Amino acid sequence: MNATTETPTLEDQKIAKASFDILTNESNSYRSAKKNQAKLVFQDSKNSLELPEKAVSLLKEILLFMSEGKEITLIPTESELSTQEAADILRVSRPHVVKLLEEGKIPYHKAGSHRRILQQDLADYELSLKKTRKASLDYLAKQAQEEDLGY
Repeated sequence: MNATTETPTLEDQKIAKASFDILTNESNSYRSAKKNQAKLVFQDSKNSLELPEKAVSLLKEILLFMSEGKEITLIPTESELSTQEAADILRVSRPHVVKLLEEGKIPYHKAGSHRRILQQDLADYELSLKKTRKASLDYLAKQAQEEDLGY
């Protein structure tokens, strides 16, 4: 599985926004008679497509991010990532990821001479990093308020 990330174009953003609005505002119009499924009908043909409700929910989230011009990467949770793919996701250099692996901050295993990282382990590391950053920022904000620094 290759993790690729692309920035949506302005045209992509416009189309995504219109599609998101339709799926959000007309949420009952695409419902199927079957529970937990959605039926999408294509205008240019008589074809329709049955989708699980969870897929429609994910599609709405993707369209929202695209409409905002945000990059999106879809990676199955059981996927193994290379150090470069992990670096791209974390937005750091590959040598920095290797350093994190060698320090034991992110679990990994070797496939031959290549390091492989489970996507879930990378997501867990990213979450712990966010929690640590938030705690540090909260501490600094509290300290600034106690010192009456005007923040």
